[in-house]
Amino acid sequence: MQHRDNSLDALRGLAILAMVLSSSIAFGILPAWMYHAQEPPPAHIFMPDLPGITWVDLVFPFFLFTMGAAIPLALSRKVKEGANFGDVLSVACRRYLLLVFFALFTMHARSIVPAGNPSPFMYLLQPAAFILLCFQLYKPARQTKLWTAVKLLSFALAGVLLYLLPFKDGKGFSLYRFDIIMMVLANMAFAGTLAWWCTRNNPWLRIGLLPFVMAVLLGAGVPGSINEAVFQWSPFPWMYKFYYLKYLFIIIPGTLAGEWLLQDNAVRPPAENAAASRTGMLAVLSFAVIVTNVVCLFGRHLLVNLVITTILCLLLYYFSGRFLHAAKPLLLRFFKAGVYLLLLGLFFEAYEGGIKKDPSTFSYYLVTGGLAFFMLMTFYYWQLSGAGAGILRYLSMNGRNPMVAYVAGNLLLLPLLRLSGGMSLYTAMQQNIAGGFLSGVLFTGIVSLITVFFTKRGWLWKT
Repeated sequence: MQHRDNSLDALRGLAILAMVLSSSIAFGILPAWMYHAQEPPPAHIFMPDLPGITWVDLVFPFFLFTMGAAIPLALSRKVKEGANFGDVLSVACRRYLLLVFFALFTMHARSIVPAGNPSPFMYLLQPAAFILLCFQLYKPARQTKLWTAVKLLSFALAGVLLYLLPFKDGKGFSLYRFDIIMMVLANMAFAGTLAWWCTRNNPWLRIGLLPFVMAVLLGAGVPGSINEAVFQWSPFPWMYKFYYLKYLFIIIPGTLAGEWLLQDNAVRPPAENAAASRTGMLAVLSFAVIVTNVVCLFGRHLLVNLVITTILCLLLYYFSGRFLHAAKPLLLRFFKAGVYLLLLGLFFEAYEGGIKKDPSTFSYYLVTGGLAFFMLMTFYYWQLSGAGAGILRYLSMNGRNPMVAYVAGNLLLLPLLRLSGGMSLYTAMQQNIAGGFLSGVLFTGIVSLITVFFTKRGWLWKT
């Protein structure tokens, strides 16, 4: 019997809520480590040569990692049902197109600007877009013809909105006005699904794809080369770029984590309350690896980081091997993969001028992929201990409905704040450090409550 594992959902929930928090705190007045490392305050001018990462730079790769892990978990039923490549290709294409539409529609909806002295109706256009997304992405247990008709109507109304509404730049609909995060996720969902399906019986072959991606990226700047041709080719440049495939370095390790979770859960449910004090200590050690790397890489204490990371990993290996015999096979896999990726990334750190999120470096993919394993271990150890079960469950409820959390702030909460006059209070809070952080926490908390409300009622948005 397969049991649902909360640790992966909790990691996804943490990533999506951290994404909301990072975009809702005050700009310019908080410490530099509260923003992307390459966009330091107060001006937030993009500095591509500035190396380092902050916690904000972990958010997107952690979410990508959970997307990769979800692929084998989601498709395992199709494997048992004997699905063929055509069946999986159909699923991958449908999901790709839905995510591309989501990237276009949500970005255009966020760009709506009321002209002149706006009426309340104009402020309600964005919540209306949110409601349309509900009909487009919610899948009832029983699909009826009426529901199918309603869903098609919602897409038609979305098209009308895209065509008619005014936008901030004064221009109309454009295929190049899209949410870059969602467009990358669309490409990764498609490429990751096909990569996993074609190599589901041979994980080493899947890992073997990564050097080819690296080779294309490294040689893409050579004029007239095969690398340049592969890198530049695209049937629809607004929709696909080979450049997006660089994130397979995070997606593919994620698929390994998903396979290992699937194998473990098929045998037995996760053990509960297993030596709570010991597993709690292991959770602390796993999380300490993440904190150490973020602090030291941001501060550029590279040798110190390597030494402390090595010591923490040795302690983690010693105590996990000694105290958690029952859980060791799964956690040892997580540990080995995390350590390998992290250390490889640290030795790649000197390449490309140091670790950077944008333009992203190979050290960034490897380090963040490794840290994602450690974050998953943290939640899994926490799950084993039985401590903090409520927090873990709450995060997992957000993680089961991430698309709601992603747009609820911009399309629902912000327009309602403007309509009710609460926007002035929100803006006033962002004038000092304490208020600037607290405003983001409150904003994220409300978005989280909206997401949990949808999840508890089974209103899950799925592609």
